Amino acid sequence: MSASVPSPQTLIDSFGRAITYVRLSVTDRCDLRCIYCMAEDMTFLPRSEVLSIEELVLLGKTLCELGVTKLRITGGEPLIRKGIIELVQQLGKLPLEELCLTTNGTHLAQHAQALKDAGVDRINISLDTLNPERFKQLTRFGDIDQVFAGIKAAQVAGFQHTKLNCVALKHYNADEAVDLVKFALNEGLDISFIEEMPLGRIDGHGRAAEFVSSAELRDQISQHFSLKPDDVTTGGPSRYWKAGGYSSRIGFISPHSENFCSSCNRVRVTATGKLILCLGQENSADLRAAMRNNPQPESALRSALLNAIQYKPEKHDFNLNDEPKILRFMSMTGG
Repeated sequence: MSASVPSPQTLIDSFGRAITYVRLSVTDRCDLRCIYCMAEDMTFLPRSEVLSIEELVLLGKTLCELGVTKLRITGGEPLIRKGIIELVQQLGKLPLEELCLTTNGTHLAQHAQALKDAGVDRINISLDTLNPERFKQLTRFGDIDQVFAGIKAAQVAGFQHTKLNCVALKHYNADEAVDLVKFALNEGLDISFIEEMPLGRIDGHGRAAEFVSSAELRDQISQHFSLKPDDVTTGGPSRYWKAGGYSSRIGFISPHSENFCSSCNRVRVTATGKLILCLGQENSADLRAAMRNNPQPESALRSALLNAIQYKPEKHDFNLNDEPKILRFMSMTGG
């Protein structure tokens, strides 16, 4: 009689990809309304539907036990979540290779040192422009000085390889690519340019009309800096380049022009505990139900994760010329 095959204890999907990186949303709420991320008038979730701090810690612990080595805390805007420092302190005790956080920067000045002390390794800060009026236009009412103060606070706290994330839009901010790179290099920051992803229905701009490829941006930047590909990886989708004479990294996230699905090692968990297996597909699993509806929530959560990962799609099928197939906004999906 042959021995039974043991059940897998790591998150490996049906295409053999090991899932080692999870983006964990802690809130769908945000104090900005970026035009590519959410509608101007948003209806946010009742707090009872959002995972508690205890549930988020259990989720982080279980993910680590299943082979996840990198957690990124996202939102909405994670720094407006009540109890965020307590959560980070708990997650910082887990055996992770890296605990990261993505923020819009507006509350970072108040929290940077506490985040560093709690065990956050790296911070990404969304910054799509250096122009105060343009920033207000892109975010609908944001104050860019709050973001600059947050960047300075992260530097003072001792964070290394802090990265700026810039969603590139042809007629809004693509003309600032070189200035943004200069700012990042002079401040010792990394920067990544992101091709906009078609999530949720928006009415402020046409996504196809605003599309600018990573290659176009690199061409602009290479007219001012000598760029060379860099083989460094931070475990995410950015492909990095270096500018001669600088240590900072210039990244490009290219879901349309330079698809990276074959090497995808990521999943997302929304603030309600919905496991999103692919940013561009609807395959998902309800982890909140597993934790709340079972007498042994940890065991149920582990089983739910191991079962769901087998349904991770091979790739997304983003098409900028069609109506968006994914109607959830990025703020609901998680960073």
